[in-house]
Amino acid sequence: MRAPKRALAASVLGLESFVVLFAGLVAFGLARRSDGAGATGGDTRALVVCAVLALACLLGAGLLRRPWGYVLGSVLQVAVLATGFWVPAMFFLGAVFAALWVVALRTGARIERERAEYAATHPAP
Repeated sequence: MRAPKRALAASVLGLESFVVLFAGLVAFGLARRSDGAGATGGDTRALVVCAVLALACLLGAGLLRRPWGYVLGSVLQVAVLATGFWVPAMFFLGAVFAALWVVALRTGARIERERAEYAATHPAP
């Protein structure tokens, strides 16, 4: 059976990867539209950084089998918040995902603890 903590945390990182990628596309489109002449280096960097960050979120979801995978996921939460400098709405969305990350870790740990208590008091036949 898959660990609830890992499943919840991986779900948060997986969904977050899509949001970050779309934020990069928004940053690219906003800069291109305001420039009028086409894409510049600044908005291309935002798109590349967000794409790499989205891949890092997916990689982090896969690395949750290791204890340091949760540390990586926490660091990614800070990085996602930083994308708010390109797309201000990401300050809000990053905070929402950081809260979901904390809830996933706490709820998953509680479920695992309760399962262990149940298994200790109700032996298998």
